[in-house]
Amino acid sequence: MKSLEELKAIRNKMQGQVGLRAEDSNQTRVVVGMATCGIASGARPVLNALSGLVQEKGLTGKVAVTQTGCIGLCQYEPIVEVMEPGKSKITYIKMNPDKAAEIVERHLIGGHVVEEYTLNSADIK
Repeated sequence: MKSLEELKAIRNKMQGQVGLRAEDSNQTRVVVGMATCGIASGARPVLNALSGLVQEKGLTGKVAVTQTGCIGLCQYEPIVEVMEPGKSKITYIKMNPDKAAEIVERHLIGGHVVEEYTLNSADIK
């Protein structure tokens, strides 16, 4: 970064991609845990992949990609939660950009939960 203007341009671009201010109750929310443990485990590339794919696939009116702090399950980071209106929250664990692409295709576009990446009660000990 070389200037305040460049920083502002980056901020505006990322807010547009991540949709931090564009949520409504009819949208599917995709939330990436971006606390220290998530970032250390690779959450930033997951967030970038999700936000880029949502834009690329033309889903920005239906899907808002956001970030949050600590989800409380550090051993399962990076964590992605998908909250669709009227449905139970789905928690995906140990994500990476390739898995994120699968989530976009199979879950967000295809409507099918990718069970092999989800957290279920048997995982929590």
